[in-house]
Amino acid sequence: MNKYHIAQVNIGRIRAELDDPVMAGFMQRLDEINALADAAPGFVWRLDTGEGNATYLRPFADPRILLNMSVWTDVESLRDYVYKSTHRELLRQRHAWFEKLESAYAALWWVPAGHLPGIDEAKSRIDHLDRNGATQFAFTFQRVFPVNDEFQRGIDWSSFQPCPAL
Repeated sequence: MNKYHIAQVNIGRIRAELDDPVMAGFMQRLDEINALADAAPGFVWRLDTGEGNATYLRPFADPRILLNMSVWTDVESLRDYVYKSTHRELLRQRHAWFEKLESAYAALWWVPAGHLPGIDEAKSRIDHLDRNGATQFAFTFQRVFPVNDEFQRGIDWSSFQPCPAL
């Protein structure tokens, strides 16, 4: 079993409220895409609410920014899900539902196996990536940092609030 898993967060600013016809194509596919993730090789966990997704969480000052977060056993499994599954169809259509962000909108980072990242932790990773570029603390598919045990031991994981059961 892996000592570390890969966590990911991505955010997007929706073009309209979720019940607006502009968002219909996205909302109609959301359960399908989440179920695909849940069944994908390497999937560990994803943020969701009682509705089965995280679209109703609004953890940013801008209420039109959605946050999605998940944990996977390894980068390859996550990459396969994102770019080689049906999920890829939604990526191609994302500009119909989401505005282009000028800041970082996705981040990856290593977590100890069993750790479920909290929302503040995820927000700090995106912020760090936006300010500093890819580092061991937060990186992207374009520049993946391998696990560094010394770096991981230096993180006070207890300072991060785990994601609450929603």
